[in-house]
Amino acid sequence: MELRIKKLFPTATLPARAKPGDSGLDLYAHLPDQGLAMIEPGGRQKFWTGIAIELPEGYEAQIRSRSGLTSLGIVACGGLGTVDNGYRGDIGVTLFNHSFRTFTIRHGDRIAQLVVCPVAYPAVVEVEELSETERGADGFGSTGV
Repeated sequence: MELRIKKLFPTATLPARAKPGDSGLDLYAHLPDQGLAMIEPGGRQKFWTGIAIELPEGYEAQIRSRSGLTSLGIVACGGLGTVDNGYRGDIGVTLFNHSFRTFTIRHGDRIAQLVVCPVAYPAVVEVEELSETERGADGFGSTGV
């Protein structure tokens, strides 16, 4: 399988794995004039990567937070975003600053991860009843803290 990637700008950085065997490819910020941007505490900002992708048929790409940024209070896309198979535009990443300090993003900084995953296409079937399970409808917090 291959992931086809087009640089939309000569100064864009191709996604890359930090280490062999990593499931995610690092995505890099592409800022105008190779500058920097600030995200205020409690704020959010969209960053473009300057790349477009062509996924293999039957796959999607998920944009996930980087653990290093998450430990600093910077979360991508509220945690997870999806790039559909047919999208061919610039890959964008919205970063949220959950910390109490202003955070700086520079051109070329790693801002998120891109994970390519297979997609299932189930038929949607409306039913009157669902099968019984031990858990049933017990949801958030039902198994304890």
